[in-house]
Amino acid sequence: MIAEPLLASIAARAADTEAQRRLPADLAAELAAAGLFRQLVPRALGGAEVDVATLFANLEALGRADAATGWCVMIGGTTALISAWLPADHAAEIWADPDVITGGVFAPMGRALVAGDDYRVSGRWAWGSGSANCRWLLGGAVIMDGGELRRLPGGAPDHRMMVMRREAVELIDTWDALGMRGTGSGDIAARDVRVPQGRSVSFITDAPRHDGPLYRFAPFGLLALGIAAVASGNALGALDDLKALALAKKGQGSSRSLAERGVVQADFAVAQADLDAARALVHAEIAAAWARVVAGDALDLPARARLRLAATRLTQVAARVAAKMHELAGGTSVYASHPLGRRFRDAHVATQHVMVAPPTLELAGRVLLGLPADASML
Repeated sequence: MIAEPLLASIAARAADTEAQRRLPADLAAELAAAGLFRQLVPRALGGAEVDVATLFANLEALGRADAATGWCVMIGGTTALISAWLPADHAAEIWADPDVITGGVFAPMGRALVAGDDYRVSGRWAWGSGSANCRWLLGGAVIMDGGELRRLPGGAPDHRMMVMRREAVELIDTWDALGMRGTGSGDIAARDVRVPQGRSVSFITDAPRHDGPLYRFAPFGLLALGIAAVASGNALGALDDLKALALAKKGQGSSRSLAERGVVQADFAVAQADLDAARALVHAEIAAAWARVVAGDALDLPARARLRLAATRLTQVAARVAAKMHELAGGTSVYASHPLGRRFRDAHVATQHVMVAPPTLELAGRVLLGLPADASML
């Protein structure tokens, strides 16, 4: 678990992180020194190789302190999962430095032209969270070979994640967003960047090079669970913030505190119960999936669908809880200086990530109903 002094420092700097619209460099370095960006890196490469329940707990604790900080750690940590898929020489080059931070965007928004033993990569990727503090950045790209789009046996476009040096790409400040303002999630642009073919990864066609239960888990499921963990922590923080306010604030013209009002008590209790129920579902699905991979089994499509369903559901419930706490706070929460405004905004940006957006419910439903589905991103 993360040291309490570090969490207290993150919480104390949350407003400043939001104002800077990026994770401050010194705070990012402190998080890296604590090993938080290496949670999914194999032990053989100096990583922690944690179990999924521990990853979830750590990201939730960070989200409770500050959602934007937790989000940056989540993105840096999940992109580092590729360390278990890369050839040993490339993995060692990137993670030799214990404080290295990686980041980037999995979505195939770029094009990679086959050029001998290299790819020539061009593209522009949105939502590059935490990129300013990264030394290496990923960008998903479709593969162009001989002027033609390369396709997988089933006909889908072949795409891979290209790992590029920070100095080889351009960071473009486009991040003036409703919430998660402290994540610095601007665009990443590459123009004819040469990437060795060995320094690219596909979770669809490649096999992990490290044998451990963590690497038999669903890679995209880990990303969805990471988003849900940060969202859940943010909702827990909203409950904390409302409780502190309600015990101290008195209604206009009233001698009673906000906490003594029946409607506040009832709404707070329901929000707590709803969040606890959604968290319990996630923990149950993580435990069931982890037991399977520890036993050496792969996760089948229904198991992956249930993980995604639980992550999406928790992210949605967390947003509703943050909204209810913002509402119960009354006029106090409309001021930019009050943390519940930030909790509200951050919660509703988290719900927009493609890994937990509403269409994932349709995908999970199709799988659970036994209907044909493109489950490559599960």
